[in-house]
Amino acid sequence: MFKYLGNITDLSHHIIENYVESKGVALDGTLGNGGDCDFLSNHFEKVYAFDIQKSAIEEYKKKEKSNVSLILDSHEHIDKYVKEGIDAAIYNLGFLPGGDKGITTMTNSTLKSVESVLNLLNSGGILIIAVYVGHEEGAKEGEALLKYTKELPKNKYGVMLHKVINRSELSPYMLVIEKK
Repeated sequence: MFKYLGNITDLSHHIIENYVESKGVALDGTLGNGGDCDFLSNHFEKVYAFDIQKSAIEEYKKKEKSNVSLILDSHEHIDKYVKEGIDAAIYNLGFLPGGDKGITTMTNSTLKSVESVLNLLNSGGILIIAVYVGHEEGAKEGEALLKYTKELPKNKYGVMLHKVINRSELSPYMLVIEKK
């Protein structure tokens, strides 16, 4: 097993833990099974977590994390719920592992959400997006996100692509966006 290349989630957590200095507010744009939310809740004072699936929200409620606000709504509506600056945000795009593969993140809502997060992101904040391109909507999302992030103003944002290039073109990759 590879240490650095083994798991996108571990790498995203390492980046946030070591490079985000302020640990006030974080956002999990895709709650899913809650792994990222657990990490964020252990490192940040307050976490907003979004999911469109009631089962994901209900399952996570059982953990009774007092610093997590669970929101049963699309991440495209972040502006409705989050009114403060964000220090870090994580997205794992695609579908809920072990869930209905017909329910997936969608290109337009993801782009709107990412734009909202970047506006809310504090200076020194980091947004990490795990992009799963192995299904039709994921491929569209990935293409749109790459196009969008390439055009971000370089005097305000740094964007890095983490992609394993000696595996399938359908392998997931990670976008890391840091706000200056």
